[in-house]
Amino acid sequence: DGIRDAQESRGLGDVYKRQGWMLAGAGWEDALTIAIAVLIITCPCALALAVPAVQVAASSRLFAKGVLVKAPDGLERLAEVDTVVFDKTGTLTYGVPRLVNGEDISDRTLRDAAALASASRHPYAAAVVAAARERFGAVALADGVEERPGFGLRLVVEAGERRLGSAIWCEVPPARGEDASLWYRSEDGALAAFRFEDRLRTDAGEAVAALKRAGFAIEILSGDREETVAAAARAVGVDCWRARTTPPEKIARLPALKAEGRRVLMVGDGLNDAPALAAAHASLSPSSAAAISQTAADAVFQGDRLAPVIETLATARKSVSMSRQNFMIAGIYNVMFVPLAIAGHVTPLIAAIAMSTSSILVTANALRLRGMKLELRR
Repeated sequence: DGIRDAQESRGLGDVYKRQGWMLAGAGWEDALTIAIAVLIITCPCALALAVPAVQVAASSRLFAKGVLVKAPDGLERLAEVDTVVFDKTGTLTYGVPRLVNGEDISDRTLRDAAALASASRHPYAAAVVAAARERFGAVALADGVEERPGFGLRLVVEAGERRLGSAIWCEVPPARGEDASLWYRSEDGALAAFRFEDRLRTDAGEAVAALKRAGFAIEILSGDREETVAAAARAVGVDCWRARTTPPEKIARLPALKAEGRRVLMVGDGLNDAPALAAAHASLSPSSAAAISQTAADAVFQGDRLAPVIETLATARKSVSMSRQNFMIAGIYNVMFVPLAIAGHVTPLIAAIAMSTSSILVTANALRLRGMKLELRR
């Protein structure tokens, strides 16, 4: 509507310009020719292409590097980010943990826990199922399992209730809560600890270092136990981290950062990360994430590395500067050719060539982004 209104007012202005030249003594043919030249010259094609051309080029570049930008304004918000908050499991790590204390867990406990875990896509649940399949060959999914994101699973049986999840969810005494990342509580109240080993992504430390050099503040918010989160934070060089965080606590942390004037990028993959992804200023999720997290994220990246996070931020920042360059190109074109057209020094043919050239320049400048070598800087 804005472009249409501008065109209508421009057309009315051309009528006045034609009348002005006729009042000055020019013939109606010359006055009409000048008005047509002005009409062509002032076509806002270059201005209209300034931002969309850059966005298309940036999205194309990121897609070629395994990043799918989903949100229409995602690049703009990603360019404004100054703080990055990571989830741990499945984001800083590969999200494929391995059960390491299986020999301490009885067959019945492992079978019952796996029957609950089969109902969840959480990496720890998948590790329990994998261990059970290795021992028994097959795992049967229990009917009626309920999952509470950020806490765990439960199943009501005739003799009581079985639970698999966090220490709080399984009512583990505080003194034992840090002994394991996952707990199972049987219907008779017996507790079993499940301990896991998960590898950090190969470039996690490198990615965090690159973000720090570019001036970003880094935090880790994880629902895992303190010992595990602290070890991961030390390994990648993050000083600010929080463990045992529930989904409501993650969401509450983001407004707190916003109140400090921060613009937060949330990077997470789990079912319990989806609300935080939606609440952040911008969000990224790996392609291995739960479907709801991918839906909530502004962009999804592929692969086993965190390099796409750096690439996405660098491309987003560069796209903003190139949009400004395109506006400058369009502005210079208008400053140069509009006065010449009004003065009668430009024919309609020259005006058409100039207008087309300005659009080509804007598009060509945007296409440079696809092949640029970018570095994330302050």
